[in-house]
Amino acid sequence: MIYKPLHNPVYRVDDASSVVRIAEVAAEDIDSTVAGTAHLFQKRVPKAADVRVTVIGRRTFCVRIDSGLLDWRTDYSRLSYTPVKPPPETELALHAYMDHFGLLFGAFDFALEAGGQWWFLECNPSGQWYWLEAETGLPLCAAMADLLERKP
Repeated sequence: MIYKPLHNPVYRVDDASSVVRIAEVAAEDIDSTVAGTAHLFQKRVPKAADVRVTVIGRRTFCVRIDSGLLDWRTDYSRLSYTPVKPPPETELALHAYMDHFGLLFGAFDFALEAGGQWWFLECNPSGQWYWLEAETGLPLCAAMADLLERKP
């Protein structure tokens, strides 16, 4: 399984910004010492890649992120990006999620298995998105501007 922080505070180590990273843990490593605060433990999904899905209003932008890393945020120099289409049922579920919670923006993370199965990990209500436009040419900024101007 893996450990993920519930909140990702940035802190300084030797004058460099750092974050709490995702880490692999074994069940026997989880004991009473974790009782002091909240934690998120999640089954590790064997993944071929990650997918960041940015939903802006009614528009959906999916980018496959290949890295070979457990946590792609740990080394941006190893990332490659490919715009992809989501499975139709996944796109419907994303918009149902957004509608249910009254959201206009969400940055969803998925693990992608080698066989093509998408595994939902989380929705980041304030997830980063703009760097994906520079890497892929997807019109995320224009979609955000349209949303803010209340254009469909």
